[in-house]
Amino acid sequence: MKWLAASALIVATGAAVTTPAWSGPEAIPGVANPARAKQNWMLSCQGCHRADATGTPQTTPTMAGFVAKFLHVPGGREYLVQVPGVATAALSDADLAEVVNWSLVRFDAANVPADFKPYTAAEVARLRLKPLRTEAMTIRAGMVARFAPEPKQQK
Repeated sequence: MKWLAASALIVATGAAVTTPAWSGPEAIPGVANPARAKQNWMLSCQGCHRADATGTPQTTPTMAGFVAKFLHVPGGREYLVQVPGVATAALSDADLAEVVNWSLVRFDAANVPADFKPYTAAEVARLRLKPLRTEAMTIRAGMVARFAPEPKQQK
């Protein structure tokens, strides 16, 4: 896949993941219009998660270099659409699927699984019917505890 090869190159070369060199009609899986996805991110997500997806430690978890790790644990794929700010976003199911797919690659390409299947409007519609509320942080903590440990740095 072009997008995975591009992300591996970015990680291997140490280039900033914030400026991926996606190209071609399938540059980001499930994103028909990257400009629209970016605009929807800016209007619906950036206010809390910040432009660089680093969030605010007291109120909004970081997504940068982290969000795609949820795709590696049971229930994580569902969680990403069911968190309150996503499930209740004022976007159509198709636009929400597109912005989620876009944000996974845009902010955490290195952790997107090689076999990643893009979210679809139908999947988003089904998942949004059961939004998480007060339990979201507890569920998140349980999933984060199951993430693979980070490789130890050589000294």
